[in-house]
Amino acid sequence: MNKVKRFLLSCSGVDQQILSTCPTDENKYIGIGGTVLFTGLLAFFSAGYAIYTVFDNYFFAIAFGLIWGLMIFNLDRYIVSSMKSRGSFGRDFIVAFPRLILAVLLALVISKPLELKIFQKEINAELVSMEQEVYKEQETKLKSRFTGQIAGYQKELSGLQAELETLAAKRDTLNLMAIQEADGTGGSGKKNLGPIYRIKKAKADEAQAEYDAGNARIMPLIAEKQEAIRQTDSLMQAGITSLERSSFGGMAARMEALQRLGERSKAIFFANIFIILLFIAIETAPIFVKLISPRSPYDYLLHQHEHVFEMDNLEKVSLLRNATQNKVEFDTATGVYRTRKEIEVEKELTDVYLQNKKEALKNKPLEWMLPYVKGKI
Repeated sequence: MNKVKRFLLSCSGVDQQILSTCPTDENKYIGIGGTVLFTGLLAFFSAGYAIYTVFDNYFFAIAFGLIWGLMIFNLDRYIVSSMKSRGSFGRDFIVAFPRLILAVLLALVISKPLELKIFQKEINAELVSMEQEVYKEQETKLKSRFTGQIAGYQKELSGLQAELETLAAKRDTLNLMAIQEADGTGGSGKKNLGPIYRIKKAKADEAQAEYDAGNARIMPLIAEKQEAIRQTDSLMQAGITSLERSSFGGMAARMEALQRLGERSKAIFFANIFIILLFIAIETAPIFVKLISPRSPYDYLLHQHEHVFEMDNLEKVSLLRNATQNKVEFDTATGVYRTRKEIEVEKELTDVYLQNKKEALKNKPLEWMLPYVKGKI
């Protein structure tokens, strides 16, 4: 068996010692091992690209991609190797169901960065549009801060200009009436410089004086408002110029761009769906292969090996449990018997002690009375 075959069998998580006794199953587990290996490689490229878009650094991208790829490889290998065929589809499916959910989740995680790489050109074009939209939105918000001030100044400026135009119109009207009275084309219709002309001329002069006074008062205000509008507009233009056009290129922005492309284009939407389904199929293929395949010689031998170990362990546990139970019973029985005998011996010793003490008490009073009896005699 060459090194490549051994490596692929190791990727599948199969017990090669057991498999060596049933070589008909080698191709099955070589295929499973190859699928697990390529899933890990796809995870490596996926994570590497995702990290590169964030840090823009090849070292971090390769290092993290390698760690992520090995983790996915090891997880897939465990998922596949932990599935054991018992000959019942329902039972095997219940065992495989949590693993299928985990495999689908891993497929979604792995597929997303590769989708971004596949649609990179379309995403880059969409990012330009998104950048322009963001810049336009920022520009609109900035303009809205100054538009109200400029509109207020313009309104005041229009009011001042209208007031000045009203004074000028009044002056021009009264001058015209005086001229028409003088040349006879209006008013009384007589060409002379009589009292009517002088009255109209006086009113025209008053209007001119009002205009001159208004002009002297309003023109500085107009100049002030025009200067305020100019300064406010300069501040607004300076703010617009200072806006930074930050380039869109992060993971979140690319995912949003891909979503927008999918919403506008059915071709991209369905292509995205098919790519996700492809990765799900690749990730779940080893599980489905083991799930739908009938029990092979390897499965029987593995079950036999595990059953032998299980029975041996059960035997050892049972013997240990029985030995422990017998020891407990022996210690309990001998302890009770020993305690009873010790109680009996203690009772006998106590009886002897009490009997001796009783005899001693009976003889003691006679010894006390003997001196008194001798004295009386």
